[in-house]
Order: sequence, then C-alpha cells, then structure tokens
Amino acid sequence: MRKLLVIFPLLLAGILPGKHASAQEKEGVHEMSKDYQAPKDPLVIRKLSKWQDQRFGLFMHWGTYTLWGEVESWSICPVDWVVRKGPYSDDYNTYRNAYEHLQYDFNPVDFNPEKWEKAAKAAGMRYVVFTTKHHDGFCMFDTKETDYKITSPNTPFSKNPRSNVTKEIFDAFRKDSFMIGAYFSKPDWHSQYFWWKYYPPKDEHVNYDIKKFPDRWQKFNDFTYNQIQELMTGYGPIDILWLDGGWVRPDGKQSIDMPRIANMARSHQPGLIIVDRTVPGEFENYTTPEQSIPDKPLPYPWETCMTMGYSWSYSPRDTYKPSLQLVSLLVKIVSRGGNFLLNIGPSDKGDWAPEAYKRLEDMGKWMDINGEGIHGSRPVAPYSDKNIYFTQSKDQHSIYAYYLSDSDDVKLPAEVTFAVQDIKKISRVALLGTKAKLQWTLKDGQLTIKIPKNIQEKSGLKYSAAFKISA
Repeated sequence: MRKLLVIFPLLLAGILPGKHASAQEKEGVHEMSKDYQAPKDPLVIRKLSKWQDQRFGLFMHWGTYTLWGEVESWSICPVDWVVRKGPYSDDYNTYRNAYEHLQYDFNPVDFNPEKWEKAAKAAGMRYVVFTTKHHDGFCMFDTKETDYKITSPNTPFSKNPRSNVTKEIFDAFRKDSFMIGAYFSKPDWHSQYFWWKYYPPKDEHVNYDIKKFPDRWQKFNDFTYNQIQELMTGYGPIDILWLDGGWVRPDGKQSIDMPRIANMARSHQPGLIIVDRTVPGEFENYTTPEQSIPDKPLPYPWETCMTMGYSWSYSPRDTYKPSLQLVSLLVKIVSRGGNFLLNIGPSDKGDWAPEAYKRLEDMGKWMDINGEGIHGSRPVAPYSDKNIYFTQSKDQHSIYAYYLSDSDDVKLPAEVTFAVQDIKKISRVALLGTKAKLQWTLKDGQLTIKIPKNIQEKSGLKYSAAFKISA
C-alpha cells in the first residue's frame, strides 16, 4: 500500500486523520486498471468465481513498523512527499538504520490467530489476505533467502514456537474454510539486489541501472522467485497471490518475469488467483481499487481494499470507522459486484485494538440477519435508487433491497418506494429480521412497500434494513 503522508509516532497527535484518509481515497481511483484480460485456465476461472461468492474478507498489514506506530515501509523511502519527524529525522541513513533495527525488539507475545479467525468468521468474513512481506523487505515468514525476518535469531519472537506467523495465520483460518491469500511485495527495499548500497536510493524504484547491471537484477528476479516458491510450497493450499508494488513491471523496465513466477506458483497451487495489482494483463485476475468504490458496476472481478481506521498499519491513535459506515460500505461494494477486503493492523504486541473487535461484532450481528443477500450475491439493475442498494441471489429467485439508514437505529417511513427492473410478478416481500406482514404494490416499474406503524420507529434493526423480494 502506498502512503501520501508518513509520520513519526511521537507527533501522531498533531496529524488530522481525515486528511490522511482523503489522500488515500483519491489515490485509489487511479489504481484501477483500465484493461482487463480474463483468465483462460478453467481452474483459475472456477476459483475466481468461488472467491467472488465470498464477498467479504480480512486484510492484515503487520510488521516491525508497529513498534513505532509507524505507517508501513514508506518512511524509509526517500521521496519528497515523505515527512519524517522525531529523534532520527535529521539524517536519512540514521533513520533507516534505526528502522531496520526494529527487528531486534519485535516480540508480539500476544499473537493468537485463532482469536482473529473467530472474530472474522463471526463478522461474516470468508477469506483472509496477510502481508507476508511489505516493501521494507521484513519477512513475516520463515524464508531462507534473508535473515531480515521474524524467525531470525535477531528477532526476539523467533524463540516463540509460533514465530512463523504466516503459517500460523494461514493454518488457523484455513481450518474454518477461509480462502487464503498471501500478500507479497514485489519491490524489496532491504535487498541488495533492489536497493544496492553502492548507490543511495532515490525513490521507490530500483536504485541502479538494470541495463548496466543485468546480473544483479537477475539475482533479484531469482530472489523474488525463490521467496514466492517458498510461500507456494511450505504453507498449505493458497488461493490468492496478492502482489503489491505495481511500479515493478515490464513497461517500467523492471520485469521480474511474471510468466515464470506464475507457472511455478500454479504448478504447486493449481487454480491460484494471481493479483499483480495495477499491472493490466494476464496476471491481474481481479482489480483492486484502494480506499475507494467505483461509482458503477465494473465488467470484471474487483475488490475494494480499505482500512477500518485511517492507516493500513496499527497506530494507538487511530480512529476507526463507525459500524454504520462499515456496513454501508459493504452494501455499496457488493451491490456493484465487488468484494470488500477490510484491513485491520495488529499491534506490536500481536493483537488488534478493542475497537476493531467491536466493529466486527457489530457487523457480524448485522450479517446474521442480512448476510443472505451479501454472500454469493450478484449485482442487479438498477443497482441503487437513492439510499437503497440492490443485490440478487445467485439463483436469481430473490432480490434484496438494502435501505441504508443515516443513524445506527433504522427508522423506516410509512412507505418505501423504489425502482425495479424486469419484474412483472412478486410472490412475497419480507423485511429480514422481523416478522412483519408487508403489503406492496408494483406499478410501472415502481415497487411501493407499506411499513406497519409498529415497525416504522421500533424495527429493532441496525444500520440497514433489507427487503427480500421473491418472484
């Protein structure tokens, strides 16, 4: 994930979270690929369809940067929009050295992936994507390619029997039928084959001329290939390889030979979904608008990745989106045919903030009532009408009309009217979560539902009401 603002933890209180969020939202729009190439492998097609049915997933950014409450990786990138403050900020090399030495203090003793899985499952999440390595190069898995990893003797947590946290997370979630996604950063700012110490880094790109040093770049290609091979062979069944760092790409003269990587990965993981995000072509099996929602359905598989708070990584001063907003985001994304990948950053101690658990609990209670119109659903015209958003069951027998509330407690008017398309006859209209007997009329493409007086003010529903319309 890319940041438009980087801050040191001692001065977090002086930053307005809203400004950070709006910057992210603007960036997300530009990260949607314009050209989509559908996969041809029937196994990939089948798995992609299964993934679309899940609709709601968990994203986790986690690394040594949580010791500082710092945004992930970007504070060590020497670009002019990065702002460093604090005791190491006067000198880049001093700052980067201190950052890389965070490894020596990283000891997330509260790590308990079963606790995360239980909360995610109860919230209605059905797949997980975990950051095995971010741009800073610190590996959250037991790679043989570098000692800059959580299982290194240099890292205190290596003494813990569960130190290979990637494997522990994947195993815990897989036991409860979650689809498993491995986030992997293509750029690696710790690797001497990407940021060679012979030259100072200038930006997020490789810091030497690949044409002049092709052997060094080939070593980086092999390094990347070997690490991905480790993930594809030592961590059980993997459903998604989620590749970040789209500036590493062939048209940017930084090819890592994706055909070679894809062939290897799918030889070990048949049907693997590959998300070479923001790089259009055969290895971007679905697209990933970041911190944003398309204003209309897209003609290909897609997923909004978004933070629960304002940062991808954990910050003790983060502010979490209200449950009402999170439910509304889920409904809007799914109504447009997308999946919602919601990020929660674990702390340096290895747990989520209490607010994150509370948000998931609230979403889970809502999903218990309304999830049938989310999981396995499909978009259906007219997609939305004012504050009402539509989905359709996979068998096309039911349409769900989600009435988004502007307050936590749903208050319905005496009549709810909205447009419907291609419906000539309705056998039943139900308000999920209630036993209300509803009357309705269908005329000229408009469905009007009369709401009983006792339901209007005291429906007992939260965040959004769902009308199930059966043909």
